[in-house]
Amino acid sequence: MGFADDMRVATAATWEAAVGHRFVDELWAGTVDDAVLARYLAQDALFLDRFVALLGEAVASADRTAPRLAIARQLGLVAGDENDYFDRALARLGATAPTDPLPATRGFLDLMDEARRSTSYGDALTVLLVAEWLYLDWASHPGAAPDDWLHREWIDLHRGPAFTAWVDLLRSETDRVAGDADRTTRERMTELFTRAVDLELVFFDAAYAAAG
Repeated sequence: MGFADDMRVATAATWEAAVGHRFVDELWAGTVDDAVLARYLAQDALFLDRFVALLGEAVASADRTAPRLAIARQLGLVAGDENDYFDRALARLGATAPTDPLPATRGFLDLMDEARRSTSYGDALTVLLVAEWLYLDWASHPGAAPDDWLHREWIDLHRGPAFTAWVDLLRSETDRVAGDADRTTRERMTELFTRAVDLELVFFDAAYAAAG
């Protein structure tokens, strides 16, 4: 196995708790409470600016032309379709992106900033990989998607051949960079991967915890 698979195994308990989270189950069933979904999406919308910046750093620091161009194409997609979904979904739910992020959101924003400021291609890849791969995992459900576009489109944004190919690219690039890295860099990538998985689970939890 490569670095990505090794890290997926090492974080299995937390990863599976996130992929099998109550939010995911309710989203697929089309039963997630509007207040919970509004809170989740409003917080998730706060990631967009930092996520685009992190993609930009990956474009800038990539050491090969083919992945640089692939990441640049994905940056354009994120700045388009996903942003449009947030606008429409939050409008329907009567919500707006808050000024102040919840602690779970702040933790992930800080992690993305940290990876971006490092100017390390490996750091940027690692955080991007967790964010995209974990979502592909929960969105690759064998059942039918819910009828309501509000739920279905959020699922569809994170699955399908194009998104799978994107995650495959991140996995292969992360494996390549980690395979060529020195011990210090590899340990750093391991730390970032673990922190990102932990934060993904906390972020799902926060949508319900804030409701109390």
